[in-house]
Amino acid sequence: MHSVTPSPPPAPQPVFIPDSKVLLPVCGWKVPAGFPSPAADHTRKRVDLNDHLIRNECATHIFRVKGDSMIEAGIYEGDALLVDRSIEPKHGNIVLAVLNNEFTVKRLYRRGGVIKLIAENKLYPPIVVKEGEEFSVWGVVTYNLHKLY
Repeated sequence: MHSVTPSPPPAPQPVFIPDSKVLLPVCGWKVPAGFPSPAADHTRKRVDLNDHLIRNECATHIFRVKGDSMIEAGIYEGDALLVDRSIEPKHGNIVLAVLNNEFTVKRLYRRGGVIKLIAENKLYPPIVVKEGEEFSVWGVVTYNLHKLY
């Protein structure tokens, strides 16, 4: 009988970001969330979303979310996360981490030499990174592009 060693899962693939600029009209004032406003008739300028969403273009990637472990942070299956590899991960950041060759999005807990990956869904227990396990933070999640319709 032959034993087959399973190969590690493939790394998630970033979503392609075209080089072309996306310019959208921007109103000069804040819009109330209560009643309709004629603000759309008074747009002042156009804004490039790359300038507002991407801090370091070469280090920023977009990943699609799979699963429900981060729903209490407003991150849902199918959302697109902007992940910046150039940001130093800190305690409390939501990160794309690699633990034993598996990618996961979780909140980083790093205190007193203890590292945990915390889900934002009470159904999932914290993952304690144990000595000898392969662990790295691939990048810090900076934005969630969540479709509302």
